[in-house]
Formats: sequence, C-alpha cells, structure tokens
Amino acid sequence: MTTWAMGHLLPVLLLVKIRNVLVLPQTRKSMLFDCSQITSLLQISYTSWFLDAFNYAIATNMDVLNLSIGGPDYLDLPFVEKVWEITASNIIMVSAIGNDGPLYGTLNNPADQSDVIGVGGIDYDDHIASFSSRGMSTWEIPHGYGRVKPDVVAYGRDIIGSKISTGCKSLSGTSVASPVVAGIVCLLVSVIPEARRKDLLNPASMKQALVEGAAKLTGPNMYEQGAGRVDLLESYEILKSYHPRASIFPSILDYNDCPYSWPFCRQPLYAGAMPVIFNTTILNGMGVIGYIESPPTWHPANEEGNLLSIHFKYPNIIWPWTGYLAVHMQIKEEGAQFTGQIEGNITVKIYSPASPGESGPRRSTCSLQLKLKVIPTPPRAKRILWDQFHSIKYPPGYIPRDSLDVRNDILDWHGDHLHTNFHIMYNMLRDAGYYIETLGSPLTCFDAQQYGTLLMVDLEDDYFPEEIEKLRDDVINTGLGLIVFAEWYNVDTMVKMRFFDDNTRSWWTPVTGGANIPALNNLLASFGIAFGDKILNGDFSIDGEQSRYASGTNIVRFPAGGFLHTFPLLDSSESGATQNLLQTGSSKEDPAVLGLLEIGEGRVGVYGDSNCLDSSHMVTNCYWLLKKMLQFSSSNIKDPVLFSKFVKRYSPVIIDDNQLPSRRTDVNFSTYSSVIGKELICKSDSRYEVWGTKGYNLHVRGRNRRLPGYRGIDLGRGLNLTVENTKPTRWRSAKEGGELGSSKNKYLGGLFHKDEIDMPFLVATRWIVPAGVAASGVLVLISIWRIRQKRRRRRRATGSSRLA
Repeated sequence: MTTWAMGHLLPVLLLVKIRNVLVLPQTRKSMLFDCSQITSLLQISYTSWFLDAFNYAIATNMDVLNLSIGGPDYLDLPFVEKVWEITASNIIMVSAIGNDGPLYGTLNNPADQSDVIGVGGIDYDDHIASFSSRGMSTWEIPHGYGRVKPDVVAYGRDIIGSKISTGCKSLSGTSVASPVVAGIVCLLVSVIPEARRKDLLNPASMKQALVEGAAKLTGPNMYEQGAGRVDLLESYEILKSYHPRASIFPSILDYNDCPYSWPFCRQPLYAGAMPVIFNTTILNGMGVIGYIESPPTWHPANEEGNLLSIHFKYPNIIWPWTGYLAVHMQIKEEGAQFTGQIEGNITVKIYSPASPGESGPRRSTCSLQLKLKVIPTPPRAKRILWDQFHSIKYPPGYIPRDSLDVRNDILDWHGDHLHTNFHIMYNMLRDAGYYIETLGSPLTCFDAQQYGTLLMVDLEDDYFPEEIEKLRDDVINTGLGLIVFAEWYNVDTMVKMRFFDDNTRSWWTPVTGGANIPALNNLLASFGIAFGDKILNGDFSIDGEQSRYASGTNIVRFPAGGFLHTFPLLDSSESGATQNLLQTGSSKEDPAVLGLLEIGEGRVGVYGDSNCLDSSHMVTNCYWLLKKMLQFSSSNIKDPVLFSKFVKRYSPVIIDDNQLPSRRTDVNFSTYSSVIGKELICKSDSRYEVWGTKGYNLHVRGRNRRLPGYRGIDLGRGLNLTVENTKPTRWRSAKEGGELGSSKNKYLGGLFHKDEIDMPFLVATRWIVPAGVAASGVLVLISIWRIRQKRRRRRRATGSSRLA
C-alpha cells in the first residue's frame, strides 16, 4: 500500500555499499496526495524496489542495513515479511521512526517492528526533537496495547553531512538520526573479534546492548525516548562481556517514575477497573527462534502483592529474535479499599535450540520489575469509559482525515487512542480528577453501574444489535451518562476523494467519512437523536470561550425537552457548497451542533466535531466544553449557559428517515469492520470475557511456512500463535439465574470466565464439579455391575434347583 517518505533526499532509490553496510535513503513507496485529487507526485518508489534491495543485502551477506524511510502501512505484508527475512538472516536493521512529531501514535514502519532498531531524534540539548514521531505502536489496537518505541534516540537536528556535489550541509530529521545509530552499530560490530561475531552479534543482542547502555533523559516519557540517548561506550562495555541471553524491554514499570512511565504513572490501579495492559518486548539474543518454557510467574515482594490479579499474553514461538509479553493487571475485589504500593517481579524462562557444537538448548530467565500504585475504587461519577472498540484506522481501510482543511495528511492513521492523538485530552481529564479506562471490546462487555460516563469520540465502526439494546437500557434505567463527539459524513464528498494508487494498481475509496454517521444514528435512535450529512466549518463562541468547528456534522433530529445549540456555520460539503454560495447573508436557520438531554435516569450529550479534542490537526481545543458536558452526564451539574432557557427545545426537531445519511453500498464494509459479519465476543481487555476466547488464538499468515534463518523449522499454522496462562470457566447465564459479582447483568452474555484464578467458584468448576461428576459416574457403573452380578447369581441358583 502507499505510504510516505520521511525526509527530503533524492527521489530515487540509492544503494550504497560501504564495506558491509547498506544505506537506503528515505524513499519508501512515497506519494503525497491532496484529499480530493492528486496534486503532486513526489519521490515515487514501490515496494518491489525495496524487495530487490533487501534481496541484494541478503545475497551479499550484509551485516548492517540502515533505512531512512517509513510509512504508516504496517500491513504491507510483502515488505514486512521481507524485513523479517532480513533480520532472520542475521542482518541488523536500523530504521528512522518518522518525522510526524510531536504527534503520538505516529510510528513509521518498519521502525515500529520489534526486530528492527527504531531511532528517534533529539537536539544538542538532549530534548526530543519536535519532528520526532512518538509511540506507542498501534498494531495491537483495539484489543491490546502498543509496544514501547522508539528503541533509542540519537542526535538528529542540524547534523552536518556531505553534499552530493562538494562541501557540507546541515540536515535534520530522524532520517539523519538513524544513520548515526547505524554508524554506532558498525563500530560495535568492528570491535568484536571475528571469531566471536557469529555467536554474539545478531539483531537482538545488538538491541540489548543499545537499550541497556542508553542514557535515560530527564523529561520525556518512554514513548518519546524509548530507552534514552544511545551511548557508544556503555553499549561497548555490555558487548565486551556479553553472553547470549534473553531479556525484556522495558525491564521496569515504575508508577513512581513520572513522567518516564507515562501514561501508567498518571493513573493508579484500583479494584473493578478494566485491565491495564503493559506490552513489553522479549529480546532473544540466544537464537533467531526461541520458545517460552513455562508460563510467566508473578512474584510479589510482600503480602499486598496478592491483591494483584495478573495474566499474560505471549507468542508460542519467538521469531525472528523477538517476541512480546503483554501483562494484564487488575486489582482484586478485596483490594477495593487498599491504598499503597505493590511491588514484585515477573519472571519468564526462554530457551532456544542449541547452536553448532553445543550439547543442549540455550536457556535464560527474563525479569520484569513492577512497582504499582493502588488506590480505593473511585466513585462512579469520576469514572469514564472510553470506547476504543468502534474506532477504525488505516491500515487496512482508507479512513479519511477528520479535518478536510488539512491537505498534507490524507489518512486518519494515528490510532485514535487515549494515549496517542488524544493524549493531551487524557492528561486534562486526569488533572480534572477523572479516571479514564479503555474498552476494546463491544459495549456488552462492561457493567454500566460502575461508570458515570461512556465517552464515544470519532468512531467509524458499526454496532451489534445487542450493543444498541444494552446502551439504551444502561442510559435510561441504569443512569449511565453518554457523550458522543461525531465527525463529518457525506457520500458525495467521499466519492470525490477516490484516487488511483500506482503501487497497488487499484482505486482507493474511503470506507466511511470522518465518523460512521449512519451507525451512530442507529445507536442514538432510541434517544430521538440523529446527525446529518453537512460538513460545517466556522468559528463561534459560547460564554466567551472561542471554538472552531472544523469539518463537523450537524444535528438533524432531537427530542423536546432537551437543550440544542445552533451557530452560523458554513456548509462545505459537495452537496451544500453551491447552496451556501447562493444563500450567503440569508436568514436561513443556523445548523445545530450541540445537544444535551435528560432521558430516564441518564443524560446524553452530543457534539458534531471531534477535532477540538484530537491533537492531530487541532486549531482550538474544546476541553472546557468536554468538562462541562461530563459534569452534566456524570453528576447532573448544569452549566447555566449550556442549559439556558433560550436553547431549550419545546418541540422536537424531526426529519424523515429517508433524509438521514445513508450507508454506502459500493464498499464492502465488513472487510474493515469488527462488527459486520463478526461474532459478538468480549476479549481479554474487558472485565468479563465470553467463554472460549482464551487459550489458543491463531493469526494465520500462511501454511507450511519455514522460518528464514532457522533450518528445518516448519511452523505450519503455528506462526503468531497466542497462548495464555488461564483457561476458560463457564459462568451461568442470566437466563439460568447466574450473577456476575454482586449485580445481575443480562447483557454480559451467557458464558463467561473471570480472571480471578483463586476464586472458590473457579476452583469448584475446574476441579470439584468435574471430580464429582466423574465420581458419580463411577458409582453408577458400580451399581449397575452389582445389579448384574445379583441377577447372574439368581439365575445360577434357579438352574441348580431345576437340575436337582
């Protein structure tokens, strides 16, 4: 798929072999597009060109390969899998992380891959360069949590280098920082005796030396600096005494280490919350392939550590050189009033097949230290649940940007996560005293009685009928607050945004608008609310607070009794542009964009534009508005301006169903959706999980595949096999009279399992009940056998008497 280059070098592919180093300038599959039409075509290159270059690197037995290139398409499998082949062939790959900073979630591929050394940029004052992309990785969204990237940072601003002609020039960018690290890697390679290089040096051992030797900077967090500034001498000392081993990066999660451990250090753990996931990288310097010998083990440092419920996700096979260990952490219910710190460490044993001349496999024990803060469970009004499940991003689908005024960014690809492009909003909510949890599963997978507000921002996916029914019940009968920030949706505009991609030789068309308005309208129908298809722009003010409406939508249906705000805004949609030109200065009614409603026991707030919360292309923030809406939805505190009698609706705003925005029929939306054509399942990122979702979870990318770099290993369908150390347990459904905790919830499904591995119910269902059933079966068999024996004796006695 098409991506962008990060730098500004020549628009051709150059292969420069300097001894044993291959340098590729920043040109990967690079195209820059205008949203509605292709206005410029710069630095054209194709995946096939890079595949040829990579094959050349393998054929000539390169040691180090630098890539000052990248793009957001981490599902470009021919490219990604060839990178795996490169690293599996023991070539150390260094790649620039991207120049999309200071935005978060903007990692470029292949630097975001765990087998690649991803490099960010700093200036000479050891500050993170504003242009340097930030983590986390977004491959894992919505059901998981991203990995820490970049791995290290290096000087990348105002670096003096040679011109192609003569003399020198100053360059800036992570495309410059990456060759700096590649040069350091080459120096480290050169000081290792050739006799030991084959045994010691590989992509994992080199990354271990770099991240363990790096100097942690004061100020930036782990998703800005990774392990810190690269340090040649410290890394050399590590390699000088290095023995093949496995390790975990990062090796410490310390809630006291702020801001480095952001966002974890910003919000303590508490009982009843969604699992907090910390995704670490396993670096296996022992071999290109490795295995986890036994499930990871939690070793609490004190008795309080037993309050931590913890389970893990990890691959069955570690390849090439790297894997992951995702730690899911929750506080048990008995810790609901606990205040303090939990400390301990997690250990996991890794082994790799023996190298030539060795008698047995190589083994190593990795350790991850945890220092966690715990507080009593906050009150319901202060708890916000963020809907991550219904967010779709690029890749795999062409999701257009939210603000159509921005012409240099064609895709909405930053992840739309609390800790990526909404990280400033997250910090603001924490400063305001709110606790925000993330739900990466359907809306049927949480208990509404625990939360004051469900926050739904810029969502592109559809909804299961069960979700719609549950949300209605949650709001009207359970008192859940609901806040929705929507985006534009206009079919005519989407059709105009099609373009032809020379790389894939196919037409690209948006799969939805900035948000999926038809789906949101289905969700909100039971509340009498619906959005339209206008694309509105303009400035307005509420109570002295200036706001910018950037490609937002309008509210076209709203019930009586609510409060509806209208403002004079310009409609720039394809269907409304001509109309606006003809009616400028007319007395046409202004569009409604903000609605607030009390319904049943709950409260609903809707706003038609999310750009004021999204740091990607924000002009003016509307955090003040969000806080006032949260006060209303969670605590029924009404701002006098927002709830003025002048904006109250005494009659409903009504529109026919056939005038509402329609779904696109020319796009197979099920290809990109987690809802359409899919099964309703609660994943491990929710409080409750449908029975059968744990255990083995195959992500198949091909049959009978053999891993490059390890001879004779046939994974078959085992590649990317996910294993967990907990097993499913069957809970009674609501129809069977079952309960979840202390409160009934008919929407949480029929079959569940819970993470509390020491619960009596769990023990009973796993051991006592099966044992009882088995014992009963044995007793029945014995009884039948005894009855048959008695009958036989009677027959024999009868026969003997007759013979006599």
